[in-house]
Amino acid sequence: MSTVLVSHVPARLARFVLRMFPPRTHAAYGLLWVLALESTAVSLTGTAWRPTGATWVRVLSVVLALLFLRMLDEQKDLAYDRVHHPDRPLVTGAITAAELRGAMAALTAVVTGLNAALSPAAVLLILAALGYALLLAALERLSATVRDRQLLNLAVTYPAQVLLGVYVYGSLAAAGTVPADWRAGVLLALCACVFLHFEFARKTAWETPPGARLYSAALGPRRSAAVTAALAAGAVGCEAALFLPDGPAGLLPCLTAALPTWGLWRFLRARRGGWPPPAATGFVAGTHLALAVRAAVLP
Repeated sequence: MSTVLVSHVPARLARFVLRMFPPRTHAAYGLLWVLALESTAVSLTGTAWRPTGATWVRVLSVVLALLFLRMLDEQKDLAYDRVHHPDRPLVTGAITAAELRGAMAALTAVVTGLNAALSPAAVLLILAALGYALLLAALERLSATVRDRQLLNLAVTYPAQVLLGVYVYGSLAAAGTVPADWRAGVLLALCACVFLHFEFARKTAWETPPGARLYSAALGPRRSAAVTAALAAGAVGCEAALFLPDGPAGLLPCLTAALPTWGLWRFLRARRGGWPPPAATGFVAGTHLALAVRAAVLP
């Protein structure tokens, strides 16, 4: 590659990130998720939580890992995007697969270095999440069933994000900050339910445009909406299991259940269009923010 082309790579990558991984949404999600998970885990031990240098290492590591997954997805979806999203950067040549792979290697090196400052366990846990995603990419190339069946694909790909949650909690446990007890499983299940509620909500609609990958296409609109609502209910149930001993004030995060309740009512009443995006986005952001506030106010 010529020197001129190499000099253009950072700008091409920057444009890719701004379009496909806008910081105001993706980085904000990573930040809120890590702060909510870490602060809640610490507060459940009865210890006051305050962010430390290690907190920001975890935040940056998760955001960079999410960017890694976004870059990997762009390559996995190339054949589909050529037909249904011809304006995507990889399809148009605004970025190349080689450039994305180079960026992914650099991201891996950065998160490895960051977590080496925490513990060997933190390094292994973050690399496990990235490694799992790479294995899945290979599996999707080999299996059309895994690649094309929406629900099966979710079942085998979502654990990559679960492993990021395990990384956050596991690095805290390795540092002796929190115990590895039953609350870890409930807290990780809470985070999973919150994200999966959003995942189902954004792919639930009464109509299925040609080529759209919607869960409602496989389940039907009403059943997909029921799963979406059930995931929100699962998150609230996890909150109740964790925070009920703290009394009514400890159940502050449960108030965000009003958003999926409204979303379900609006979706079923409209009988057209999709799940209201503000309800799904608000539930994710509101729940994570409420968890962090609860931990800061009620140790």
